[in-house]
Amino acid sequence: MAGKVIANRPSTSFDFEIVDNEYDQLTTIGASANHINPWINAASIKLRHRLGRGPFGDVWLATRHQVTEDHEEYHEVAVKMLHHIKEDNIKVVLDKLNVLFSKTQGLQGACLLHGVSVISGKICIVMKFYEGSVGDRMARLKGGKLALPDVLRYGIDLAQGIMELHSKESLILNLKPFNILLNGDDKAILGDLGIPYVLLGVPLPSSDMTRRLGTPNYMAPEQWQPEVRGPLAFETDSWGFGCSIVEMLTGVQPWCGKSIDEIYNAVVRRQEKPHVPDGLPPAVENVIIGCFEYDFRSRPLMADILHAFESSKNAAYHDGSWTNIGSRTIVEKSNWNGYTEWFLSKDHLQVGDMVRSRKPLNSCKPENMVVPEGTIVGLDTDSNQNGFVLVRVHGIHDPVRVHGSTLERVTFGLAAGDWVRLKKENKKHSPIGILHSITRDGSVAVGIIGMETVWKGVYSDLQMAETYCVGQFVRLKSNVISPRFQWLRKRGCEWATGRVSQVLPNGCLVVKFPNRLTFGDENSCFLADPAEVELVSFSTSPNMMKKYQHLEDFHWAVRPLLVSLGLFTAIKLGVCVGKKMGRSTARNSETPENQQRGGDIANAKWLPPNMANIIFREGVTTIPRHAYRKGRTRLGRYAPPSDNQSATVLEDYQNK
Repeated sequence: MAGKVIANRPSTSFDFEIVDNEYDQLTTIGASANHINPWINAASIKLRHRLGRGPFGDVWLATRHQVTEDHEEYHEVAVKMLHHIKEDNIKVVLDKLNVLFSKTQGLQGACLLHGVSVISGKICIVMKFYEGSVGDRMARLKGGKLALPDVLRYGIDLAQGIMELHSKESLILNLKPFNILLNGDDKAILGDLGIPYVLLGVPLPSSDMTRRLGTPNYMAPEQWQPEVRGPLAFETDSWGFGCSIVEMLTGVQPWCGKSIDEIYNAVVRRQEKPHVPDGLPPAVENVIIGCFEYDFRSRPLMADILHAFESSKNAAYHDGSWTNIGSRTIVEKSNWNGYTEWFLSKDHLQVGDMVRSRKPLNSCKPENMVVPEGTIVGLDTDSNQNGFVLVRVHGIHDPVRVHGSTLERVTFGLAAGDWVRLKKENKKHSPIGILHSITRDGSVAVGIIGMETVWKGVYSDLQMAETYCVGQFVRLKSNVISPRFQWLRKRGCEWATGRVSQVLPNGCLVVKFPNRLTFGDENSCFLADPAEVELVSFSTSPNMMKKYQHLEDFHWAVRPLLVSLGLFTAIKLGVCVGKKMGRSTARNSETPENQQRGGDIANAKWLPPNMANIIFREGVTTIPRHAYRKGRTRLGRYAPPSDNQSATVLEDYQNK
């Protein structure tokens, strides 16, 4: 008999005791009087046959035997049997399932959960059995695709169910047609209530399972490495919703036929998106395209998706255009300074809010700051959401009327998108992150490297941090010995300098090295923790050598170009000097005067040795022929003879 594991939980949880190593029986110790006990005795469950297999477990058709004081009942149920989980983590998973069970009670758009059990050492989730799913219906149709009215109807049901679960602060992370069940009224029901979210942070036996939190064909980019490329958010389910709708419309699974690694490279590294078919109502097409934005902050929320589908459910295509399309509540601004309409629609402005002009996306410095800081004193109620607002700015008498999409709300000096540092650091995660939201009471949510979900706290726990933008050059700090992510080194073991090509929602920097040539599948991007890097720029480089090194970091061709330029200059200079010397020698040898005289220097050997030394010795000036003709007096001023012999020779030279 194994030792007891007794849970110390609040009154809203159930307590349990592990009886033996096989976990065939777990006995309930106690439960709250106002809380439904989710525990089901394994002896009351009889597995019949397996219905399917997924990335986290198998689904079985089973019979549940219930005995009451008056009668016995047998219910047909579906049992989701999770893959083997280590003994040390069973209690953690059971606690999370207990929380999930309590959250999903009474939800209309989610499948009914009967409870939790452990069979043959595996955790099992017992739920109501439904006859089929959207995926099953698609498999029975020719071409495997649904009609547009059915897709819109199922999309509305699905969006409503997801919104219900999101209101309970829970994510699904595994949306796909086979997990969308159909009840007796042909209404779409959520069949997976967030098993990947329950297993988040739990060590799994397979490294491949740990790597992917969901079905690869429907996973958002941040799902692959949530602690690195995350955090996970409500908009993560928007990606899975979009994939499911595209498959309903086309009958083809996204990334069909590709391996897990190929899907990872396509979605995460190359940032490819599933193809959205043409011919959809404009609002539906627009919102589905928005579901596939790489940065989840630019994706629509379920409320936006639901409105787009409801406004288009009665749309009719006639004479090349769509009719009966409802009005939209979101301003049609596809890209305002890099922001999508879905990003801009999430900041709901109210009278009394402090606001400032929104800086362009991926920009470090605000530009065109029309409103440096002001207070909203009025809203244009006739306009759509985030329409024009009146802002009172210090120093201006009358309020300024600007569009709400150009403003961002500032609370306690902070705004969504600001770079912040945690005052209390934790070695498990980076101290620097990006602020995702701040409520009017000061509660904050921050994306941080090392955390799979957002960090939550209050504004007083944060302080402003240095901002990093696309295009900046960074390198690891000299005191960093073992960086969080792999980083290149230069010759001499100095950290290399790279250029920021992307900033992820948790502040993780995607860095490329322009001076490094890559071939084939060689990795060209590296990741960096903003707490471990420092900025490098040409203007701040201390000396010419550092400036030259910065130029080398800017492009791989700088050094070869300078070497080539130096060689070319040396060769060109050598050729020019050689040609000039050749022409000079030829000109001197071909001059009639030189032919007669033989040159002043080259043929000086006709003079007596002593005379040659006198004429061409250092400090003596040679005299042109016309100067000698003006008389010996002037000649004597230029080259006075030193003895009788030199005077005789000069007179003879003058007479010639």
